[in-house]
Amino acid sequence: KDAMRAKEADRLSTLRLINAAINDRDIALRGTEHEEGGVTEADILAILGKMVKQRHESARAYEEGGRLELAEKELSEIKIIEDFLPRQLSAAETQTAIDAAIAEVNAQSIRDMGKVMAVLKDRFTGQMDFAKAGPLVKSRLG
Repeated sequence: KDAMRAKEADRLSTLRLINAAINDRDIALRGTEHEEGGVTEADILAILGKMVKQRHESARAYEEGGRLELAEKELSEIKIIEDFLPRQLSAAETQTAIDAAIAEVNAQSIRDMGKVMAVLKDRFTGQMDFAKAGPLVKSRLG
């Protein structure tokens, strides 16, 4: 409502996209064995994270294609979406979290990578880029 009153068209359209994605997920969960409460906070964080990732990819494609105005739009949407995400962990915090997860599941080899990633996803969804964390876990276990 604040974005509407302030006539912030870009922010309003991005917020509507977020709302639509959450509603789509809620509808998809109906009739499944998912929790009766519908979309959880973890689901919302995953949706927002996916939206940020999609926009990064789009912005990169637009920049490579010389469409800078479209890339700028994608980057501005990322900033709006990130307002709703928890603070991202720093590189040192990520490494500490990985070390703690490895110790918790007593991971010994690369075969235990799935267990470590499951612990990280359970605790740090929305705060950690798992595409970057995966290779870090692999290097620690390999």
